[in-house]
Amino acid sequence: MEPIKQIALPKYQQVALDISERIADERYPVGAKLHARSTLANTFSVSPETARKAVNVLVDLEIVESKHGSGVTVASKNKAISFLEQYKNVQSIQQINSDIYQSIDKQRHELNQISTLINNLAIQTKKMHHESIFVPFELYLTDQAHHLNKSISELNLWHETAATIIGISHQDNILLSPGPYAKFSSDDTIYFVGDEFSKQRMTNFFYPEN
Repeated sequence: MEPIKQIALPKYQQVALDISERIADERYPVGAKLHARSTLANTFSVSPETARKAVNVLVDLEIVESKHGSGVTVASKNKAISFLEQYKNVQSIQQINSDIYQSIDKQRHELNQISTLINNLAIQTKKMHHESIFVPFELYLTDQAHHLNKSISELNLWHETAATIIGISHQDNILLSPGPYAKFSSDDTIYFVGDEFSKQRMTNFFYPEN
């Protein structure tokens, strides 16, 4: 299988993809034991904690098995291939994000085109939420939301929710890959990625009374 081009992902997810590629290519055959996490950390030039999180992702996806006393073994080549295919599909969403950014930058007056692209992103997102941990969720902030007018850094958002913000939309403007000083305001739509519980954690964070 040809290597896939990496998009901007948390390091542990990139390592999970790299291990899956090796399983799909049978460099790590089914039944083989993976190296200790410390060795995997050296292999992929990451910390042992990052290697541990990568292995946990693969365990959750049933690509590998982890048993106390026997270590981590490769469980399924087919699920590794499926995981890689899902990741390729996510790239189409990244391309839509890129198209939106270029349209806003060059042709702000073409609001109809921007609206179409946003709708396509929403359709793709809803379709793939159940298929991949990399597909963005979205959350709309009303004037009843907590933490308005505070920045991502100020709220320590990743530590509170384990979600990574990839975009903030306000009216006809979209800020992609917002920095730590980007602030939230009423009528914002937040786009973010994370595990299956991130959507609920984000909702509870901004609407704790719900």
